[in-house]
Amino acid sequence: MTSIKTPSTEHPTPPDSPPAAALHSGTNDLRALVLNNLRQSGIYVALVVIVALFAVLTDGVLLSPGNITNIVLQYSYILVLAIGMVILIIGGHIDLSVGSVVALTGAVSAVLVIQQGHPWWIGVVAALVVGVAVGAWHGFWVAYAGIPAFIVTLAGMLLFRGLTLRVLDNISLSPFPSEYQQVAAGFLNGLLGGQGFDAFTLLIGAIAVAGYAVSGFRTRVARIRYQQPVESFPLFVARVVLVGAVLMYFAWQLAHARGLPIVLIILAVLVLVYGLLTRRTVFGRQVYAIGGNLSAAALSGVKVRTVNFWMFVNMGFLAAVAGVIYSSRSNGAQPAAGNMFELDAIAAAFIGGAAVTGGVGTVVGAMVGGLIMAVMSNGMQLMGIDQSTQSVVKGLVLLVAVAFDVYNKRRAGTAR
Repeated sequence: MTSIKTPSTEHPTPPDSPPAAALHSGTNDLRALVLNNLRQSGIYVALVVIVALFAVLTDGVLLSPGNITNIVLQYSYILVLAIGMVILIIGGHIDLSVGSVVALTGAVSAVLVIQQGHPWWIGVVAALVVGVAVGAWHGFWVAYAGIPAFIVTLAGMLLFRGLTLRVLDNISLSPFPSEYQQVAAGFLNGLLGGQGFDAFTLLIGAIAVAGYAVSGFRTRVARIRYQQPVESFPLFVARVVLVGAVLMYFAWQLAHARGLPIVLIILAVLVLVYGLLTRRTVFGRQVYAIGGNLSAAALSGVKVRTVNFWMFVNMGFLAAVAGVIYSSRSNGAQPAAGNMFELDAIAAAFIGGAAVTGGVGTVVGAMVGGLIMAVMSNGMQLMGIDQSTQSVVKGLVLLVAVAFDVYNKRRAGTAR
């Protein structure tokens, strides 16, 4: 039988049009770029919108030089806690005890400095040693005994709160000497002069903008080298200019208040060090690997127990730093200090883009998440909104942030 060939009904592909596979690949790359930018840049857009909203609602008081300085001083210890918390969350863990550790380390420092008369720096060193010891305690039970971090740190929250009451004998201690108070309430100003403003603060702001631009450019070049999708160059320049303008405005406002807060320098050093630690070191890559896929990380040779142990030691150290800052800020130690701080730190990490399943998150993102919480709290306080309403708003914001993360993951899975 002779077969009869029927003419094809398919439209021929024009000679100049790209192949279907190339179109599909380009579409996937574009979708991946959009999702990645949405995840990483959406939080910055949210911060700008929230700042603008509360600036309008407070008639500009939110952005006044004095109030910006107060935001830095009042919420610096939460941002310090958020650094350690986001690293734990990236690794697939959580720490519910950090508020109690803040109270305990501040109490130890107060007893040594205020009650026993030791030099202020002895109290700082003792607080850091106690924090590291607490982190090692948690790390042992999680990494080597195999008990989930949620249970270990929940027990720690009760244990170290009780130890705080014992150390302070259920009383408050104050005041600290002036040198200790300078940790959270001191300023650097007048080093370079300035007519009505502090030139040194502006110089530090300019250095920060330059560092951000150079770091962003190097990251862009590295992504291009490894053929990863990047934003267009004009968009990259626009982002750097926008962030630079915000940073310089922030520095300008500080320069017209009391100068550069010492606690902001401490925070900036921690952000820089831990940003490099998580992105550029073997330990940082191992933390992401453990949080992303524990079994694969173990099979690839990662010493999971060791990494988990040091994650908790690091959290204890940063909780002690926050304890010193908080006790310096409050000029004393109280049995109820640090109450609910762990929830603020966890919220900052999740709002800043950390994933509930681990393996995703950045130190800078956690800082932005913490700033969003700080601006919201400060703005609502300036508006005279009661504490119960503030808690409701914070809870809704946290829920929306986690829901956004889950939505992004589902879209990414569908795209594949």
